[in-house]
Amino acid sequence: MTAVLVAAAAFLMTLVGGFVAQRTRDRRHLVLGFAAGLMLGVVAFDLLPEAIHQAPGEVHGVPQALLMFAAGFLTIHVVERAVAIHRGHEGEYAAHSHGHHDGHAHEAGRQGIGLTAALALVGHSVMDGFAIGAAFQAGTTVGTVVAIAVVAHDFADGFNTYTITRLYGNNRRRALTLLAADAVAPVSGAAITLAFTIPEHLLGLYLGFFSGFLLYLATSDILPEAHSPHPSRSTLLCTVAGVGFMWLVIGLAG
Repeated sequence: MTAVLVAAAAFLMTLVGGFVAQRTRDRRHLVLGFAAGLMLGVVAFDLLPEAIHQAPGEVHGVPQALLMFAAGFLTIHVVERAVAIHRGHEGEYAAHSHGHHDGHAHEAGRQGIGLTAALALVGHSVMDGFAIGAAFQAGTTVGTVVAIAVVAHDFADGFNTYTITRLYGNNRRRALTLLAADAVAPVSGAAITLAFTIPEHLLGLYLGFFSGFLLYLATSDILPEAHSPHPSRSTLLCTVAGVGFMWLVIGLAG
């Protein structure tokens, strides 16, 4: 039950991210930089060590948990490429309308890309909630630090869900609907884990997989977005602070 209550904090943080997306962007890069640091700290200091401890077996000389770590990183990379979550090429869509009918088709296509990307973010928020529940099954310390990382990350999720949906031409009502779905998703994921206990070995493999997933989001999505609109020094300091804060939390919890 603790996992579901913690996931409720992720619910609130997702809504906060969406609210900030509507109101201001001035300090967002600092928040995203700190969130990325938290995520990096969780992966390096807690998730991977715990995953290796719970799934210590090796395949061709490599710990199974680290193989799952690589698999998690590559899986989310492939999924992002497939559904075009990254929006760096939106200019390509603006250059190809050749008439009234083509313009409507083009706009519908752009809206579809925004919806697909937002739905993918909702899907991985379900995984975030599942990770909270799984981590609490591994222990209170693991659950606490994973929850901190997920809650911090869900600010970016809420911000991106609203921003991406609107960026690709969808109306405000649709963007808010998807934001609400993204907020509910981690609570749903955490609730799923109440129905069963994950075997220790499988839990280690899952934590390894989620480590790769989390690291990819931090390095490929959140950090580039944090650094793109502003000078990077202040954002970099926030990222380092996030890593240091996670080190402190894990040290005190241990």
